[in-house]
Amino acid sequence: MAEQRKNGIPELLAPAGDRERLTMAVAYGANAVYLAGARFGMRAFAGNFSPEELAEAVALCHAHGVMVHVTCNTMPRNGEVDHLPEWLSYLDSIGVDAIILADLGVFRMAQRYAPHAKLHVSTQAGVTNYQAARAWYDLGASRVILARELSLEEVTELRARTPKELEVEAFVHGAMCVSYSGRCLLSNYMTGRDASRGACAQPCRYQYALMEEKRPGEYFPVYEENGETFIMNSRDMCMIDHIPDLIAAGVNSLKIEGRAKSAYYTAVVTSAYRHALDAAAAGVPLDSFWRDEVEKVSHRHYSTGFWYGQPGQFTGDARYIRDYQVCALVESCAQDGTALLSLRNKFSAGDSLELVGPDTVPRSFIAPTMAEPDGTPLLQPRTPRMRFTMHLPCQVPALSLIRRRVDLTPRN
Repeated sequence: MAEQRKNGIPELLAPAGDRERLTMAVAYGANAVYLAGARFGMRAFAGNFSPEELAEAVALCHAHGVMVHVTCNTMPRNGEVDHLPEWLSYLDSIGVDAIILADLGVFRMAQRYAPHAKLHVSTQAGVTNYQAARAWYDLGASRVILARELSLEEVTELRARTPKELEVEAFVHGAMCVSYSGRCLLSNYMTGRDASRGACAQPCRYQYALMEEKRPGEYFPVYEENGETFIMNSRDMCMIDHIPDLIAAGVNSLKIEGRAKSAYYTAVVTSAYRHALDAAAAGVPLDSFWRDEVEKVSHRHYSTGFWYGQPGQFTGDARYIRDYQVCALVESCAQDGTALLSLRNKFSAGDSLELVGPDTVPRSFIAPTMAEPDGTPLLQPRTPRMRFTMHLPCQVPALSLIRRRVDLTPRN
């Protein structure tokens, strides 16, 4: 990582919602991961990590030269902060590299109870200007994670007017929030789930209507543009086509959103941005097949966020686009392409499949006849997680994935 920084190439920071997603992030090219324990993180419904699992995660990542950032970025209430000294001390004892915080009181507690960890100021703190970034630096922060509402021009100026020792992290891919850097009360008001404590129910994605007081049960649609009615539905961010701009702006870390998303999402998006960064470092265009990878994960309609102006909402519906499904995970693969796999979703011999893996160019092939572990021929593996063998078109690393094109996008 130090050498990459010397060359001006940012860190690639990937989400790790649980052990499986962590393993994928490490295998598919992340320089660092961010994850959480069972409390104090902004994704309460991700798998997250027990204390023992977190210690194992740190050991795994450090063995592969990958840094670990632990989120502690909720806005805790009085009763919750009483538990923070023990938690922060534990994070320090297992050697986490950084703690992500938003609350000033928690920040001060971390300085006392986790003195060996770097302190990163969360996007929840809403850093939108160089004076705020400087103030956090003066308090002891080593990094600020910028609010997602900033433009490229604003980020460039902020970077130029802050100490070079202060690192700047910015989101480059994933879900956007209709509220200002996630400061939203809508979920708490409507469902009792507090967005500022990691439990957002995403009511901004709902379809709303008006009801007149004297006509109960009669609903009138609330229209946006083109007669569409999902009035607060944000597009997803995708900046893979603009990595050189982000490097030129001086961003130190490129962050992928998605701790609550699948291991497949983590693998594919991390790999795509890994190759985009490597291409930018080499001064060459990104090969189109890597760019296409971000279209092959579950996502909402893409935009470039606020980097180049207003992203706009997608008001037609709130559905995810899902065009691909993972069929199997490669556990091992011999030099001749004979692989041991674990089933994820049913498929059959004769189906059109794609093979993708760590630093492996995506490759299409037709599924051959497979075999059970005892050698019995197999035309369609059916049992979830069952192991079977199949001949692949080339040797690939463990944790490679077999997928197929299938439209899983929900319909009205």
